[in-house]
Amino acid sequence: MDASFSTIVSRLQALSTSDHTSVVSLNLFVALLLACIVIGHLLEENRWMNESITALMIGLCTGIVILLTTGMKSSHLLVFSEDLFFIYLLPPIIFNAGFQVKKKQFFRNFMTIMLFGAIGTLVSCTIISLGAIEFFKRIGINSFDIGDYIAIGAIFAATDSVCTLQVLNQDETPLLYSLVFGEGVVNDATSVVLFNAIQSFDLNHIDPRIALQFIGNFFYLFFASTMLGVLTGLLSAYIIKKLYFGRHSTDREVALMMLMAYLSYMMAELFYLSGILTVFFCGIVMSHYTWHNVTESSRVTTKHAFATLSFVAETFIFLYVGMDALDIEKWRFVSNSPGTSVAVSSVLLALVLAGRAAFVFPLSLLSNLTKKNPNERISFRQQVIIWWAGLMRGAVSMALAYNKFTSSGHTHLRDNAIMITSTITVVLFSTVFGFLTQPLIRLLLPSPKHTSMVVSDPNTPKSFTFPLLRSGQDSEADLVVPDIGRPGSLRALWTTPAHTVHYYWRKFDDAFMRPVFGGRGFVPYVPGSPTERSVHQWEG
Repeated sequence: MDASFSTIVSRLQALSTSDHTSVVSLNLFVALLLACIVIGHLLEENRWMNESITALMIGLCTGIVILLTTGMKSSHLLVFSEDLFFIYLLPPIIFNAGFQVKKKQFFRNFMTIMLFGAIGTLVSCTIISLGAIEFFKRIGINSFDIGDYIAIGAIFAATDSVCTLQVLNQDETPLLYSLVFGEGVVNDATSVVLFNAIQSFDLNHIDPRIALQFIGNFFYLFFASTMLGVLTGLLSAYIIKKLYFGRHSTDREVALMMLMAYLSYMMAELFYLSGILTVFFCGIVMSHYTWHNVTESSRVTTKHAFATLSFVAETFIFLYVGMDALDIEKWRFVSNSPGTSVAVSSVLLALVLAGRAAFVFPLSLLSNLTKKNPNERISFRQQVIIWWAGLMRGAVSMALAYNKFTSSGHTHLRDNAIMITSTITVVLFSTVFGFLTQPLIRLLLPSPKHTSMVVSDPNTPKSFTFPLLRSGQDSEADLVVPDIGRPGSLRALWTTPAHTVHYYWRKFDDAFMRPVFGGRGFVPYVPGSPTERSVHQWEG
């Protein structure tokens, strides 16, 4: 009896010690997040630094300190989990991007974005996979099969849309931001869909039937994921418009928007679709309809709540990646062959550069051939910036690499460990490219504010004036919708497709969608509401 009692006590003490260790780790990590915010603020005016790079550098420094204090046994406070990344950290980032994006600019360049994000990712993946097959065996990596090489292509074809938000400015370079960021979201979704499809097919025995099935599954995931996001956004708009929660509780409105956004992502994961595409288009639809159906205080709250969640998640990711870069367990496996690790990292970096160049310049040329207006074409200098700004690899590549080459964050095979360390190296070096993006823009486009500027979309939360927003962020011009003349014939659809489609979409939206789902001009009337008075002033 005494022995069993002492055993129970010892287990409870061990559990208590483990819980206390976790609490200590979380405290330190939260303190580091606070340090990233403060230091990032102090470096706000530094053109060479942004908050993602700041968090990465703080993570590296912290990893060194932890290595020294633990006797070279560990470099991080938390164990990386792709579930943590994909389920909790990525959704608020992608949703906020869709919620804040200037929709008019995004959809005006929609075909170019899809060309870059879908076709370009496949081109990049193919070049990286073929290059890896060609060079890895010469280096001494012999344990991978064709499925592993295609997975490597998908991993390193994934650009870092999170870092893109930091290095490009939506107001200064709207065309570049729209193309690079839009491509990044579609690219991430394409890479994840491609990676998951690879896992479910036997690529060692490829025949025409399997190839067609693979392509069909790929396009099905794209279409189904997009439609799920659109339908979820419309459902949230309809519920809030009909029930109008704001009469009794602003908190319920805000909670409903947040939970519906997260539900769209989780439903996509439940049905094995692309959560990235789903939550991105859910954010676009919510900003166009749902956001205008809530009260003024709810608009302010949701605008800043989504932005804050996204900011914290981005900082968390880069801080952890910096700490994990020095994980001694992974580097111990490659310590006997450092030359191999360096060679693999160099090959992958070169393939990333080549793979991106192989689609940016040809597809830009193809896109320019479809545009009659010279001002809408992508100049060669802009193409160089698009190529450079999309070279960064980040958390998506890390998460996919961990999923493929580790088990519960650990790896016990030499070649797998080399792939993990090489992924970390590529992420670190490619993030350094972010240092040079802003100087490159200033060099190639000396007056970015005069390049391809467009009027802000009045249906975007970012273009609505609130006391809490930064001064100068919006103007009266942002609330004016430019008049688009009625196209005279079908020929207009070929000569000015973006303007023509926008014209017919506006007619359909005003006649059918907004009366049902709400939106600007169809918000519930609340007597004496400052929002209603301001809207009537602008409409008058």
